[in-house]
Parts: sequence; structure tokens; C-alpha cells
Amino acid sequence: MVVLRHISVAFSAAMAAVGTALFIALNVFYTRRVWTPESDYCTFREEEEEERSEKQVLVLGLDGAGKSSFLQDLSGVGHRTGSRKPTRGFNFISLHTPACQLDFLEIGGGKDLRMYWVDYLRKTHILVYVVDSSDRGRLPEAKDELHRLLKADTDLPVVVLGNKQDKPDAVSVPELREALSLSSVADQRKLFLLEAQSGSDGLSRTCGLQKFQDLLLTLV
Repeated sequence: MVVLRHISVAFSAAMAAVGTALFIALNVFYTRRVWTPESDYCTFREEEEEERSEKQVLVLGLDGAGKSSFLQDLSGVGHRTGSRKPTRGFNFISLHTPACQLDFLEIGGGKDLRMYWVDYLRKTHILVYVVDSSDRGRLPEAKDELHRLLKADTDLPVVVLGNKQDKPDAVSVPELREALSLSSVADQRKLFLLEAQSGSDGLSRTCGLQKFQDLLLTLV
């Protein structure tokens, strides 16, 4: 059983690495195909505008934090019905803005993949770290993983997204700041804490999609 588990861990990590490599290769060698707010979550259209500068936004967080739902909110179609399985590899969307193109790359949050998170920081311009505000029991784990990332790259701008604020057991934003020990982060560090809900269009109904985009553009 131990051998099988090691094989499963290695396979998951390999799939994430291969997927990211393919994502980068497609960006380089093929016509850009992107999600837009008007399109379905899994529908593409060819980019007709001139190629803009591209900035990568890495989306991380524990499994079940709501990272994939966050990406759906950015796509403009909200959440689909039915249960969602944890991401085992990666997801991505590209979002056009007048200033640049934001490429969002999500890496799965399972324990077997977290050890590889830091490998993706090198080519990232902004880190978005999603936390389940209603899962109080895992907040210490979420804090430890966040501070490991902060230590790995001391200059990378970070946006912490306190998700599922609509849940009955969700901690408040001030409580979340305390639980994640954000006050211990150096003042000169570019770190922001925003809130979001887990329902349809949760991001736009709380911190605001436009506000979120504006913040990212100031950080890149």
C-alpha cells in the first residue's frame, strides 16, 4: 500500500508538471485562445487583438478552499450545479484587461501537490491564496502553507482571498487576519486580504470583480 501511495503521489505531481508545461507551450507556439466574461467556462475564442503583455497569477490554497469556483467567477458564468471534485492537477483561465493579459493558473491543493507549489513561484507575478473561512479546523494548516510560500519568495505580491464568507461558521475578516498571522508579515510586503462568498458570483458580490482586477493591475 505504501508503494502504491508513492506511485499515486508521483503520478499526480507529474501530471501537474506536464500540464503546466503544455500550457506554456501552447502560449508560445499557438494562436492565443482565451476565456472571456461572455463565454462559457470551457469555451474558447480566438484572440483578435494585438498580443498584450502577459502576467501570470498563481492561484493556490488547500483542497476544498474554492479555487476552481473562484476561477469560474472570473470567467463570468458563476458556479455550476452539483458537487465539484478537488483539482488533481491544474486549471487556468486568461483574462483580458486594457493594460495586459492576466493568466490565472491554479494548482491543486492536496497534500501530495503542495510540496511542488514553490516551484511555480519563479515565473509568477502575483500569488492569490484562497482560504475557506468556514473551515475553522484547517485554518492553522492554511496559515502554515501560506507562510511557507511567503518565506519562499519574499518579494512576490500576495492577495489572500477569504472565501465562503456566506457560510454560517465563517470567521470574520479581522478573525481571519489573526488566524493567518498576517500582522506578522513585514509592513513593506505587498499583501492584501479580501473576502468572497461561495455562492454564484460570490466574488462580484463581495470584494467586487472590478475592484479585484484593479488591485491585480496595480500589483503587476
